[in-house]
Amino acid sequence: MNTLFATIILLQAEGAGGMGWQNLLMIALIGVVFYFFMIRPQTKRMKEHKKLIENLQKGDRVVTTGGIFGKIAEIAGDHFLLEIAPNVRIRVQKNAISMEGSKSLNKEEEVK
Repeated sequence: MNTLFATIILLQAEGAGGMGWQNLLMIALIGVVFYFFMIRPQTKRMKEHKKLIENLQKGDRVVTTGGIFGKIAEIAGDHFLLEIAPNVRIRVQKNAISMEGSKSLNKEEEVK
């Protein structure tokens, strides 16, 4: 929305100064920078998270975004049953699994 207003202001200023095409070029350059530094990395992280969720299996240890540690006891549809203590299970949506926390938890177990 702000870029729309900036474009309108630049188009109005074009008649006065004659430098409108340079300003539009600068706005386009800023848009490209935003794409490569903000949008593209976010879509990459989303793809990696989706891949992690798809590759989880029964028995894997995970961490939820809420900070709950558990072991996957059952996979059903769009949720997991996590065993957080002996005979204590909770139902968690798949997208609530923390990618960073789960990776670091599994690295710690590999070291032991």
